[in-house]
Amino acid sequence: MTEDLTPAQAYAAALARNAEQATALAPFREMYEFGLDPFQIEACKALEAGKGVLVAAPTGSGKTIVGEFAVHLALAQGRKCFYTTPIKALSNQKYADLVRRYGADKVGLLTGDNSVNGGAPIVVMTTEVLRNMLYAGSQALSGLGYVVMDEVHYLSDRFRGAVWEEVIIHLPESVTLVSLSATVSNAEEFGDWLDTVRGDTEVIVSESRPVPLWQHVLAGRRMYDLFEEETDHGGRGASRREVNPDLLRLARTENTRTYNPRDRRRGKMVREADRERERRQRSRIWTPGRPEVIERLDAEGLLPAITFIFSRAACEAAVQQCLYAGLRLNDDDGRRRVREIVEERTAAIPSEDLHVLGYYEWLEALERGIAAHHAGMLPTFKEVVEELFVRGLVKAVFATETLALGINMPARTVILEKLVKWNGEQHADITPGEYTQLTGRAGRRGIDVEGHAVVLWQRGLDPEHLAGLAGTRTYPLRSSFRPSYNMAVNLVDQFGRHRSRELLETSFAQFQADRSVVGISRQVQRNEEGLDGYRQGMTCHLGDFEEYARLRRDLKDRETELAKQGAAQRRAQAAGSLEKLKPGDVIHVPTGKFAGLALVLDPGIPAGRTNGHRGFEHHDGPRPLVLTAERQVKRLASIDFPVPVEALERMRIPKSFNPRSPQSRRDLASALRSKAGHINPERHHKQRSAAADDRELARLRTEIRAHPCHGCDEREDHARWAERYHRLQRDTQQLERRIEGRTNTIARTFDRIVALLTELDYLRANEVTDNGKRLARLYGELDLLASECLRDRVWEGLTPAELAACASALVFEARQSDDAVAPKLPAGNAKAALGEMVRIWGRLDALEEEFKINQAEGVGQREPDLGFAWAAYQWASDKSLDEVLREAEMPAGDFVRWCKQVIDVLGQIAAAAPKENSTVSKNARKAVDALLRGVVAYSSVG
Repeated sequence: MTEDLTPAQAYAAALARNAEQATALAPFREMYEFGLDPFQIEACKALEAGKGVLVAAPTGSGKTIVGEFAVHLALAQGRKCFYTTPIKALSNQKYADLVRRYGADKVGLLTGDNSVNGGAPIVVMTTEVLRNMLYAGSQALSGLGYVVMDEVHYLSDRFRGAVWEEVIIHLPESVTLVSLSATVSNAEEFGDWLDTVRGDTEVIVSESRPVPLWQHVLAGRRMYDLFEEETDHGGRGASRREVNPDLLRLARTENTRTYNPRDRRRGKMVREADRERERRQRSRIWTPGRPEVIERLDAEGLLPAITFIFSRAACEAAVQQCLYAGLRLNDDDGRRRVREIVEERTAAIPSEDLHVLGYYEWLEALERGIAAHHAGMLPTFKEVVEELFVRGLVKAVFATETLALGINMPARTVILEKLVKWNGEQHADITPGEYTQLTGRAGRRGIDVEGHAVVLWQRGLDPEHLAGLAGTRTYPLRSSFRPSYNMAVNLVDQFGRHRSRELLETSFAQFQADRSVVGISRQVQRNEEGLDGYRQGMTCHLGDFEEYARLRRDLKDRETELAKQGAAQRRAQAAGSLEKLKPGDVIHVPTGKFAGLALVLDPGIPAGRTNGHRGFEHHDGPRPLVLTAERQVKRLASIDFPVPVEALERMRIPKSFNPRSPQSRRDLASALRSKAGHINPERHHKQRSAAADDRELARLRTEIRAHPCHGCDEREDHARWAERYHRLQRDTQQLERRIEGRTNTIARTFDRIVALLTELDYLRANEVTDNGKRLARLYGELDLLASECLRDRVWEGLTPAELAACASALVFEARQSDDAVAPKLPAGNAKAALGEMVRIWGRLDALEEEFKINQAEGVGQREPDLGFAWAAYQWASDKSLDEVLREAEMPAGDFVRWCKQVIDVLGQIAAAAPKENSTVSKNARKAVDALLRGVVAYSSVG
């Protein structure tokens, strides 16, 4: 189209091209075979202009291009770039990508268990490593120009999110920050905070997916589109998407179809098996089995696919089901290539461990193109699955949601079996954010024309709810930042107490709290204007009507209080009379549905224990079981007895009486009417009200009558304005309390932590003591417990294996608590040391309660978990993998992960422990060597 340009336009275009060629972005763009998207270009230009950037875009949209441009700029300027990720697997993956592009000499890797070329100009690391560098004042920070924070939305994570904010707050001002986030609904708010703490920050939000996403529901043999006309395709268009009416009709039909268990056939109840058979015959749809789903997708060209199942065991079971069904997704050449890659990647694993790890079953599934992927797998196995999937040699993966956390493993299709998952406490619906994260894997850029998200039909599925999940593409970013003991001593050491407090008030958590206060403050202002108007409305020329209104309120409050006391007294009297009842007592039920004559069958007195009638438990006083004169057996409640009850007569209850037998009830009810039908119950005489003799009431009534405003002709008009004034004033006071509760919350928590640390001699005003300097080297949930154990020399004299067992209690947390079974512990010194650790924790827990440090708010020390102590001890004692895993009853992947965390905390202990007159530092290093063997050693990438 250049020939259509005027000479002036052609000259301007040439100038623009020349100007772009002079930028760093031009040669960077040539490094890619595809053109950059507008949001990527915008972010890169902002970076080159010296601004920080926040890029919020869907999964798979290419956000990391912006991070890679920061790497490019750093190298061009002769500066350093740190590329941080939330998990080690992502760090390993990004390290491999950058090595391929820039060479191994220019790229380093620092994770908890790997250190490769740490002095390189480009270093990939986990976020915790950078946080520790900042607190330690590491020399590696010298010359740092850029920091890329990939998956920065992790700062919402309640366990680790605080680390992201610590890094953002404490990075030197000269460092340019590149924040890469999933699409969040409050990106502008997060960007405003970054602008406040980091300086000029450009916010770039992209809602569009690079590959359109089609949403489906698979029901029986038919694949239904979720939306009738999906012109939006995951954010590209703007048209409204309507839920497919065929799917709505199907859901209505299936979800309302009921099968009456009292259907009769030839005069007899239909058996359960017959009913189930009938249901299957009558139902037009069903939930397809896992092999059936994969076969269907294979036939329609929709593989490779990731099926998300929220259970490790179910992922493994799914693979076995596909094997038993004879599913084969690879040809002979594919099987050969799979075997070659697997044997090469697992060559370092000792042959005796292969059987223990289920290697041969795993390999058979891989050769067929099928695999599981979850945190319980050996890291090496997971990495092989990821590699084979990317190469197209594994076409069906059954995975838990951990796969969605940033690993570069896109598929053509994503399948969700259910929209409910276990969140550690209960089964809960997945959120729109989780749905977006999971389905974001569908559609491979540069490979697929479109991606597909398939939800399997389940009885009760609501298409409208599913459409809400699919249509809500964003979720809010919420800070999880809380001060910790380690953070407190590091901050005070670097900045002093006052400056540390100010720094914490710049956190995103406080920023969000303060933002919410702004809206509340505006409401308070509006309320105060309203109060002024109401005050004028209740002005009385005879006197102070506000004072008069307060006397009337006091009178009303006192009357209400006395009425409540009277009601409580009557309930207590009624409950006391019920407790005196015995089986065989004839009573008169004063009120309620079953009012009238009744025979007590069971007084229902035993509190908190089952009394034998339908397993009922008594939590709210006696609930007698009675037979009424109308032959009904009912359990009564305290509400049926507003006044005390007394036995009118006594009757013998036959031993043969059966409350379930109509004849028994009829006979006994007839006897009841004959015995006591003529008795008229005594009327309950109402007691004299306490208000009649209350001195406070008399005083208030006298003052009200004597008040000048009492004689005002417009008294009741003024009173209505006064009531409105009072209600608005009460609402305003509640708002002010909310403001007070949200203002300086982080700083107040910090103050309480500092007070406790001062009590324990970790801090003295602005000085960090030797104890505090030791705590500054210990990171983790139980930092203070570890420091106290070092101070009290709890671990002195322990062998390396015994020390490993003790260190495990600082990091391990069982996936499901099992308080019924005490964990197996090493005998001797290790057991004594673990017991002492629990006692020290008890002392700290009591101290935290005294200083109002609340674990429910994410601050404080949880109880040490001894569940991994025996496994750590056995492994550090050179026991075989087979023996350790069998006794631990733990998947290999979990075992390796916990061992690495124990190794990490042992490294901290070695650094923090005294070097003189102590064996702890030396034995901690020996324990690291003892643990870092076999599967634990060869699972590390580096």
